[in-house]
Amino acid sequence: MLMPKRVKRRKQFRGSMAGKATRGNKITHGEFGIVALEPAWIKSNQIEAARIAMTRHIKRGGQVWIKIFPDKPVTSKPAETRMGSGKGSLEYWVAVVKPGRVMFEIAGVSEEIAREALRLATHKLPVKCKVVSRADLEGGAGSEN
Repeated sequence: MLMPKRVKRRKQFRGSMAGKATRGNKITHGEFGIVALEPAWIKSNQIEAARIAMTRHIKRGGQVWIKIFPDKPVTSKPAETRMGSGKGSLEYWVAVVKPGRVMFEIAGVSEEIAREALRLATHKLPVKCKVVSRADLEGGAGSEN
């Protein structure tokens, strides 16, 4: 699982997921990518499951980039515990994803293999996603705004 090697503070506030992604909304490395259409927290094990689904489909050909990293700790208190007595213990790590964020990129394989691999990866993620190409994002950016 992905997680930070070390952090400045062990526990974090929940924060907000308002607005669209201003960073990480372009395809920088690969030819095709997965773009989030809604805000969410994506757990480290969901990122790993999507990565495995993609790499299995492309049969270790091509290259996959993971553009999100789970650097936010999420805590929870044990079941049937009374209120109070401090914040719960750390349970898992999440990546905060806003709409428009490119989460995964792929290159080095044909278009149909890449699109199918990314489609399989979207089923592992808890957000609505769309598969886009580099041309889609570059052409669509001017007309959208």
